[in-house]
Amino acid sequence: MPGGRLTQQERQQIALGLADGLAYAEIARGLDRPTSTITREVMRNGGPAAYRADLAHRATERRTHQRRQAAPRDPKASPQPHGRDAEAVREYEETFTDVLMQTGLSNKMMARVLGSLYTTDAGSLTASELVERLQVSPASISKSIAFLESQGLVRRERDEGRRERYIVDDDIWYQSMMASARSTAQLVETARQGVGVLGAGTPAAARLENIARFLDFVNESITRAAEQARDVLYAKAEATSNAAAEPRPDGGAPS
Repeated sequence: MPGGRLTQQERQQIALGLADGLAYAEIARGLDRPTSTITREVMRNGGPAAYRADLAHRATERRTHQRRQAAPRDPKASPQPHGRDAEAVREYEETFTDVLMQTGLSNKMMARVLGSLYTTDAGSLTASELVERLQVSPASISKSIAFLESQGLVRRERDEGRRERYIVDDDIWYQSMMASARSTAQLVETARQGVGVLGAGTPAAARLENIARFLDFVNESITRAAEQARDVLYAKAEATSNAAAEPRPDGGAPS
């Protein structure tokens, strides 16, 4: 399997594969590359709908140049826990940041901060830890945290040393989905108000009523699913601890 950076010709093949509707795994097989390489390449360069080989190639060259100009990091300064590959972790964090931006978090620094918090085992970092991890100014961290906190994506608390820590909770995605559902419900109500204003039976009113019915149905389904699946956010840790405590069927000690 070839290593190293993608060539311009490979990027052109990726663009052709996306145009043909191929899955990332299929494109990866054609290039003899890992699927993660293709996923990262596409998501960091506009996503499947906006990917352009020439723009992606120039953007990669620009990022490489910027990294070379930046102060080099000492790999021994921040050892990775659990034997993780530091370069693989860094590349994954970049991919996760790009995906967060694709899904609506438009500011890259805010996406980087949120991505850093999610990819730490503790799910929390101090301002100084974020500054060191992302190599940015304290002001950038402060501004990003203020926005993320206003959106309910992070919270603050003080540790035993009275340092302020920024935390992401497993429940955030549920709360975010519920907030989105409330916004959609308001849109449904507003659309139905328009039916009365525009006159029932008119084309404009019919359009608004159809929109309201569609959004109401989808919103109700999403809300019900989120409430039913909420426990999934915590199930893994509970299942792991329960499995460790339960005796094996053969009478042996728990594995």
